[in-house]
Amino acid sequence: MLGVSDYERLDVWRAAHALALDIYQATSIFPATERYGLVSQMRRSAASIPMNIAEGSGRSTDLDYARFIANAIGSASELEYQLLLAAELGYCAGEIADRNRRQAAEIRRMLTALRSYLVQSLPRSR
Repeated sequence: MLGVSDYERLDVWRAAHALALDIYQATSIFPATERYGLVSQMRRSAASIPMNIAEGSGRSTDLDYARFIANAIGSASELEYQLLLAAELGYCAGEIADRNRRQAAEIRRMLTALRSYLVQSLPRSR
């Protein structure tokens, strides 16, 4: 089990943190009418990924940690769609949205691997 501060050493947390920073910057130019709509949703989804990794790492069991990782996976999937929507609405340049979608997809894959590792480490009942 990773300690509370150990999450910062995880490649997946670093990637998720970088993506969250990118999303905050990318959404800063969205129309003011989206401030409480898509901007808020995208920022919450993006920030939720590294937050769930951090919170899960502080839990006492791998099962609890795996649940938080599952939440982070959901947030990454949600962000992928929000980026598609933002690009198709013309709020975000296609190349930026595509880059961020690829980042979110890679983070989701990394999280899936971490969750599998955590679940496999659980004791098996007979």
